[in-house]
Amino acid sequence: MALFGSKKSTRTKKESASEKAPRAEKSATHSSGIDASIIRRPRMTEKAAVLSTSNVYTFDVSLDASKHDVVRAVTALYKVVPVKVNVVNIAGKPMPLRTRRGTGVRNRVRKAYVYLKKGDTIDFAA
Repeated sequence: MALFGSKKSTRTKKESASEKAPRAEKSATHSSGIDASIIRRPRMTEKAAVLSTSNVYTFDVSLDASKHDVVRAVTALYKVVPVKVNVVNIAGKPMPLRTRRGTGVRNRVRKAYVYLKKGDTIDFAA
């Protein structure tokens, strides 16, 4: 008496692999075809407010976004063309937990500094 069954599957590995087609994930796209998840939110901090007076705006962007992606997204969403973009990775840091002993980890963040021409501005209130 076999514990795990003596009958083998009649499918081959090639057949089973061809049946499992990868799913295409849908992401929100802007009307111009730009992925809207590249720019997550404007980064509203004291430092960002000071920098915005000199036409430098700060955004939280997705972790896999490149400088070119950020330029395309800012152009599509805010109708301004950036002069320069700097991207900074901020590592997740261990933080003490309030409810129990031990530490948790703060999420990683990627932020982009977007430099604009002298006359261009971005209005976040709208």
